[in-house]
Amino acid sequence: MKLAPPSSSPWLDPATYWSSLEAATAELDPPFGVISVEALAHNAYNMLARANGTTIRVASKSVRVRSVVDAVLALPGYAGVLSYTLPEALWLADSVADVVVGYPTAHRAALRRLATSKKLASRVTLMVDSVEHLDLIDSVLTAGKREPIRVAIELDAAWQSRVLGYLGVHRSPVRTVEQATALARAIVARPGFELVGIMAYESQVAGVVNRPKGKPLLARTVDYVQKNSTAELRERRGAVVDAVRQIADLEFVNGGGTGSLERTAADPSVTEIAAGSGLFGPHLFDDYSHFSPAPAASFALTVVRKPKPTMATLLGGGWIASGPPAADRSPQLAWPEGLEYVRREGAGEVQSPVTGSAAAALTVGDRVWLRHTKAGELSEHLDEFVLVEGGRIVGTVPTYRGEGKAFL
Repeated sequence: MKLAPPSSSPWLDPATYWSSLEAATAELDPPFGVISVEALAHNAYNMLARANGTTIRVASKSVRVRSVVDAVLALPGYAGVLSYTLPEALWLADSVADVVVGYPTAHRAALRRLATSKKLASRVTLMVDSVEHLDLIDSVLTAGKREPIRVAIELDAAWQSRVLGYLGVHRSPVRTVEQATALARAIVARPGFELVGIMAYESQVAGVVNRPKGKPLLARTVDYVQKNSTAELRERRGAVVDAVRQIADLEFVNGGGTGSLERTAADPSVTEIAAGSGLFGPHLFDDYSHFSPAPAASFALTVVRKPKPTMATLLGGGWIASGPPAADRSPQLAWPEGLEYVRREGAGEVQSPVTGSAAAALTVGDRVWLRHTKAGELSEHLDEFVLVEGGRIVGTVPTYRGEGKAFL
């Protein structure tokens, strides 16, 4: 798969876009997933423009399709992968020369494999935020019996507001210059470890939409949080990076995500941004003010019942996204427009009744097109994606699941 800048944007006209996907896949039986190559390319190039020259590291969690990762990495401006587990990183590192594991690992078998392979140890970087992580690695194989292990320190990027409290995800306990430098000194003083990077993921900026539909007060609050959080983190992250660079020769400083490309790229201490969700354009990312990803990945389900003339029942559909339980965790009923879930059933494991203005026109055997709330989680439900380009199917690509992999 090669990604060239698209010459048109058919997704801006929903009737044209979804009808084209419908026509291209008319002979397929749902459920199946589709990737629009043009929409994927649009998203990939748009992310590069938003990053304004800062390298983007592909967040594999948000894709989980090796062919897509490879195609994106072939574009100038993308380099390396941010993986989500060590077993996944080892699998990818056979062909990708730079893989950072975004979360600490306690997978002893994978650690042993990493520690006994010169190739893998040179390509994979582990995330740590405490001396206990170093102890765990040493408990698998001590320094004299293994390859040097590359590690990066994760910095807490949450904003601690006096009024709103802790805003961000609960990840690393390392927050201050003093905490970061203490851990950095412990790493460089310890045989068998190489400190090569720092990561700070500002989820409250990168992963929270700032124009939620019908919620103007919340939008203003989010704008306030993101503006002040960005300013606070820029100062604190810069100070941490400057201090740690006095202790170790850092290869990278990673930050941000799809929703914060512009802001994170403006931080002079950051050398790369991790992003991946924007490639597939899930519906969780529809409500930002500063970018609009194309719905590159979608899936189709079949109407199998008509319980009432004004209702249609889809087979399956309960592909609920992770995060706080809420209506926005359900797949979006994208096409035909004018469908909604039955409140007391929602998106179900084996059936999803839908109502709304478009439901009456649906008949048994018709298709409904949906978008997942998140990006990579859709891949966990499919063995492959059908590739559609130029209004026709041009191939298929396996997901991690289709390659027999389930890492988390």
